[in-house]
Amino acid sequence: MKNLFLFLTLLVLSVCVNAQENQKQQDSTKTEKLDEVLVKAVRVDATSPITHSNVTKEQLEKRNLGQDLPILLNYLPSVVTTSDAGAGVGYTGIRVRGTDATRVNVTINGIPYNDPESQGTFWVNLGDFASSTESLQLQRGVGTSTNGSGAFGASLNLLTDAFSNEATGEISNSFGSFNTRKHTVKLSTGLLNDHFEISGRFSKIDSDGYVDRAFTDLRAYFLQGVYKDDNTLIKALTFGNKEQTYQSWFGLTAAQLQENRRQNPYTYDNETDNYWQNHYQLHWNERFNNYWSATLGLNYTQGKGYFEQYEDDTSDIGLYNGIVVATDVDEDNMPITDVIRRRWLDNDFYVVNANVAYKKGAFEIISGISYNTYSGDHFGEVIWARGFAENANIRDRYYEGDATKNDFSVFSKTTFNLAEKITGFIDLQGRFVNYKTNGLDSNRNNFVTDADFNFFNPKLGFTYKHSDVNSFYASYARANREPNRDDFKAGVTEHETLNDIELGWRYNAKKVSVNTNLYYMFYQNQLVLTGELDDVGSPIRATSGKSYRLGLEVDANINFCKTVNMSTNIAVSSNKNKDFTSSINGELVDLGNTNISFSPELVFGNALNFYPVNNLQLSLLSKYVGEQYMGNIDNETSKLDSYFVNDFSVNYKISPKKIFKSIILSGLVNNILNEEYVSNGYFGSFDFDDTSSPTGTTTGYFAGYYPQATTNFLVGATLKF
Repeated sequence: MKNLFLFLTLLVLSVCVNAQENQKQQDSTKTEKLDEVLVKAVRVDATSPITHSNVTKEQLEKRNLGQDLPILLNYLPSVVTTSDAGAGVGYTGIRVRGTDATRVNVTINGIPYNDPESQGTFWVNLGDFASSTESLQLQRGVGTSTNGSGAFGASLNLLTDAFSNEATGEISNSFGSFNTRKHTVKLSTGLLNDHFEISGRFSKIDSDGYVDRAFTDLRAYFLQGVYKDDNTLIKALTFGNKEQTYQSWFGLTAAQLQENRRQNPYTYDNETDNYWQNHYQLHWNERFNNYWSATLGLNYTQGKGYFEQYEDDTSDIGLYNGIVVATDVDEDNMPITDVIRRRWLDNDFYVVNANVAYKKGAFEIISGISYNTYSGDHFGEVIWARGFAENANIRDRYYEGDATKNDFSVFSKTTFNLAEKITGFIDLQGRFVNYKTNGLDSNRNNFVTDADFNFFNPKLGFTYKHSDVNSFYASYARANREPNRDDFKAGVTEHETLNDIELGWRYNAKKVSVNTNLYYMFYQNQLVLTGELDDVGSPIRATSGKSYRLGLEVDANINFCKTVNMSTNIAVSSNKNKDFTSSINGELVDLGNTNISFSPELVFGNALNFYPVNNLQLSLLSKYVGEQYMGNIDNETSKLDSYFVNDFSVNYKISPKKIFKSIILSGLVNNILNEEYVSNGYFGSFDFDDTSSPTGTTTGYFAGYYPQATTNFLVGATLKF
């Protein structure tokens, strides 16, 4: 691998010797578009003392051949991604600075997307959403105030398609390994009478998955109507997805991984997840004069679905409300039976956002409120059981529960000059949350909760512009976050607190730009992943007391010459639980400082881009993720090996003189060196009786793994007219 890197470096230098020195500069004076005001309240600009990365529509298009959005963001700083099915389609996840997806606040046009109860982000419900994304910003750390649950490691805000002045059309098709295929159609009327536009997208994505039978079937749409004039933009949009995926949530044991890394231990033919989700948004942006503007956003999201599961010899639903569905009993005389069951979630989510902004010269203030309310019904059905009694019927519910969550926040953020070269930033947010549950959980235990949380989240910082190319920044931010549904079920009632200090240096010259930042994130009552999974494959969390993340991040863009450039980033960190204790062999043991689970100390990403002729781009994409522990006790069983994976992509644009405006041909070879690697897994412990042990108990450990695909490819063509 070192020889390959040396060869590529020499290639870069040799090409650049003969290349022209001219380099086009981006226009830094571009005026702000009305569309961008949609996300102005949750985004920051290039000079802000907030660590962030921006991704444009053009950058997403380069690799958008059917894989989920997290996989397309794999090469951003401090980002680690994974895929349950191994091929980047279906259930995929993203971690930033070692924090899991429930800690990454996601908004779409400023509307919270994270599920309010689990706080998770299910990208499987956003099929081909990259095709309708105008731009996105990933803020690392606490970041700026945003809507929804607090950012505890990062926030990711997406802006959907901007309106088009001209009528356009687009047909995109791609095919690849594991029978993966994506079919997309996009249309826009352009502005009618200079004021109105209607646009839309329909997508179909299928994949058999790298893991046997871990198929994905996604059907997605995006529809938008726009009215605009010089100072007004009104957007009404709806988007949604219907998904079905086959069970691959529990990975493989070490023995299964060694035997056949593509096997799937599940055999029931309909062990599937089925979910429908539809979003409806209305946004009104108004610019009153050169100084004042306001936005209003409304949202309704409706979601409904279930997963179906075969269980043998189960006792948790053998008896419900006097309905006996089993004729056998276990050793505790509890009714048991083989069953096929469905666990349902039916939820509604409403959001109101309102912001007002004033800007004059270097002074800018944005203030706003956000209110959202969620209601969710949880219930389970028995659709088949061996040995049904006469008084049992198909789809008898063996548990029912409901939940409501109300979230209100108010914020104000100000940017102002402290001195000639120093810009200050203050961001104050108050957030008020109420969460209630009633009824039974899936284990048929009473689950009754009524919890209130009142949070104050201050953020402040400054940027010092030393020269036209050098600037420095420092910031402090505090965030608080409530437990999620599973945490409450586990008895956790305390909130978490994060204090985040960031120090940064930005260098921006004609051919080289470098962003460097040092961060220290220290937590109180951080809910860390234990490594274990619950019975639906969701990670289990536990309070770690005091913990911290200390790291250095560097990302750079280097234009070697007109035909070669490189984007590279590296993150080095130390992530520790302080004075961590755990029960081992029947005794509570103080382990001292231990590594936080799923937090590699080294993450490196690199994209080497080569433009040999006009409209042709060749890219070598490299990703290294250091070893990491899946638990918090530094047990060797829980260790995931490091991995280094390389992808190769090619994009060629043809500009015909008739019919089509452009034809874009794309190809992507993932894992070109055929690395057999595991990007995610789980870890747990169990106690068993041992008379030779002083305590009579010995602790054993187990681990599971999610293998990722070896060499595979995707090719596609996009026709624009």
